Amino acid sequence: MISVKDLKKIAKARLKDSEVLFRNKRYDGSIYLCGYAVEIALKAKICKTLRWSGFPETGKEFKNFNSFKTHNLDVLLKLSGMESKIKGMYMTDWSIIALWDPEVRYKPIGTAKKIDVQDMISSSKNILGIL
Repeated sequence: MISVKDLKKIAKARLKDSEVLFRNKRYDGSIYLCGYAVEIALKAKICKTLRWSGFPETGKEFKNFNSFKTHNLDVLLKLSGMESKIKGMYMTDWSIIALWDPEVRYKPIGTAKKIDVQDMISSSKNILGIL
């Protein structure tokens, strides 16, 4: 299991990594890590909502929890118990974040544009602050 405390630390670290990449004009890597920051923060929130001490990490730990083994941010948002609040009060931020997919790692270099990454980082900071 990955502890909730560690998940929160990792989410914050990935967001900082994303900002460093952004400042160095590495937009593709920045947007990729930014999405993972949100994913990990959502997994921490799921743990808190379900009163779990940590999130499953190994195949054995996921045995009866396969629906939690996803990178789909909309699914994770639903499982976190925060969907109505986020989509009700922070829909603009969520609509930017929800476009993220881990498959962006395979897109050609230069696909991510500065303005899109700026929006993603800003929205991610807002959502992480709520989670």
